[in-house]
Amino acid sequence: MYRQTASDLATVREDVTSNQLSFYLNQLLGRAHNLIYMGHKQKMSGLVRFYAQTFPQVFRETFRQTLLAFLIFVITGVATWAVTIHDPAFAHRMLGPQMMDTIEKREMWTQSIVTVKPLAASGIMTNNIAVCFATFALGITAGIGTIHMMVTNGMLIGVIGAATWQAGMALQLWSFVAAHGVLELPAIFISGGAGLEIARGMLFPGLLPRRESLAQAGGRAARLMIGIVPMLVVAGIIEGFVSPSGIAMPLKFLLAAVLFAALSAYLLRAGSSQPQPI
Repeated sequence: MYRQTASDLATVREDVTSNQLSFYLNQLLGRAHNLIYMGHKQKMSGLVRFYAQTFPQVFRETFRQTLLAFLIFVITGVATWAVTIHDPAFAHRMLGPQMMDTIEKREMWTQSIVTVKPLAASGIMTNNIAVCFATFALGITAGIGTIHMMVTNGMLIGVIGAATWQAGMALQLWSFVAAHGVLELPAIFISGGAGLEIARGMLFPGLLPRRESLAQAGGRAARLMIGIVPMLVVAGIIEGFVSPSGIAMPLKFLLAAVLFAALSAYLLRAGSSQPQPI
């Protein structure tokens, strides 16, 4: 209506006998402009509704893409673990001599985090968010970049897992990873799913024009990325303050179990109730 009125005003101005109508339309457009373009402050209720309903719903809609990202990660991790077990030199090539020296001394390389907890937590959050957003954005490469990121992360966890297992440090590693990993790893899988969703919209538009299919897939992927930011923030805080601390291992695993159960219930159940038709 605003655009139509602006067009009418341009037409009316060509008629010198319509000065009064022109003045009225000009005043009307001036008042309407302020209402239309002044912007609206985001209400807190909208943010709550997004995390309570929209994000978990979009997660379930795109679950197949997230599952595919998870399978790529796991298969790569298991394969890399097997290669490292049969060829220990592979770990040296992947991790470098400095980290391997630390592992061979049966020392956790994460101890440095303890002395700079706030700085470490901030750095971890920033790094995790950057990795996840890169994984998501690389979906525009028809998914090749996203798959590469999932393979790289899978290889890293596989080789570290095998190297620490051979050094008798597996329990130390997984007790460190457990508490924050149950949030951090699902966030990585979801970001991988977001990248693959972009690739799906690009490669398999179905009955939609490719541009519209990509736009819709991009919207769903963007909502997934907004949704995982709190997960990464909490994971970064736990990794900086809790994971490297001297808290008993059973308590760390218990915290991991509680967080995973809560996350699973949230993603699978939140926002699923729909109003019944009358």
